[in-house]
Amino acid sequence: MPPIATTPSPPYYAVIFTSLKSPEDDGYSQMADRMVELVERQEGFLGFESAREELGITVSYWKDEASIKSWKAHVEHKEAQKMGKSKWYEAYTIRIAKVEREYSLAPRGS
Repeated sequence: MPPIATTPSPPYYAVIFTSLKSPEDDGYSQMADRMVELVERQEGFLGFESAREELGITVSYWKDEASIKSWKAHVEHKEAQKMGKSKWYEAYTIRIAKVEREYSLAPRGS
């Protein structure tokens, strides 16, 4: 089971990427791995959670809106966006939200 992202006390931002993949996935896994490698070094990035079945959902967490804009403009991320639109996704939606509250249940045995 993938880990739940550890985030700071609110406020911070969440970018919610919901997608339907196309049957074409040549190069997708390699690009996804590269994006994780890059985003983890991006200023203001706090973490992410991702799940994929028929519908894919990735939520990334950010310190502020400027950090989100900087990632969107990153040259390699722009190439991934272009490939996603032309090749890898049937449809997607991106939502950006300000997180003002959070609460959680720690895993049993923690």
